[in-house]
Amino acid sequence: MRGTLYIVAAPSGAGKSSIVNAVLARDPNISLSISFTSRQPRPGERHAEHYHFVSAEEFEGMVEAGDFFEHARVHGDWKGTARQSVEPQLASGRDVLLEIDWQGARQVRAKVPGAVSVFILPPSRQALETRMRTRGQDSEDVISQRLAAAREEMSHYGEFDYVIVNEHFDTAVSEMCAIFVASRLRREPQVARHSRLLMQLLADEG
Repeated sequence: MRGTLYIVAAPSGAGKSSIVNAVLARDPNISLSISFTSRQPRPGERHAEHYHFVSAEEFEGMVEAGDFFEHARVHGDWKGTARQSVEPQLASGRDVLLEIDWQGARQVRAKVPGAVSVFILPPSRQALETRMRTRGQDSEDVISQRLAAAREEMSHYGEFDYVIVNEHFDTAVSEMCAIFVASRLRREPQVARHSRLLMQLLADEG
C-alpha cells in the first residue's frame, strides 16, 4: 500500500516547524522530508538535519536536471524537495510529510492529487510579528520583508484541506495528530489495509 503524502505550510513565524517536530515525536509512522535550500544556515541549524544547504548554483543545476519534486523561490532564496527524498518512501508504504510554502504545496497537489494539505495560521498579526522578533535569528530588514510577505502567504489558506490556528501550541499539535489519524481511517486506505478481513466478513457462508 502506497504511503500518504502530507503537506504543511504556514507564513514565517506561525510556529510550523515547532508543531511539525512535536507531531513527528508522537507519530513514528511518518517521516519528514528534508528540503534543499540555497539560504545560509541559521544559528543551530545543521546540514542534512534541518535542510540540505547548497549554493544557488548547485540548486539551479538540480532544477535543470529535474531532480525536484517541487521548488520555489522564497524570500529571495531557493527551497525545494528532491524526488529521491519522497518517492521511495511513499512507494514502500511509508507516510511522508513535506514542510513547505504555499507555492511548493500547489506544485505538489498538481502532481499528487491524493496529498493531504494543512495550513497553519497565527492567532493575530501581532502574534506573528512577536514570534519573529523573539526568535532573534533575522535582521530588522528580513523581519520587515517577512511581515510584508505574510499577508500574501496567508491569503492562500483556502487551497488547503485543513486549517489550524496556532494560538495554543499543545492544542495545535493535537489537532495536527488528529488530521493524520482521520486521514488513515479514510475508506480507501482502510480497504487496502484490511482487505483480508473484509473478504472474511462479507463471505457467503452458505
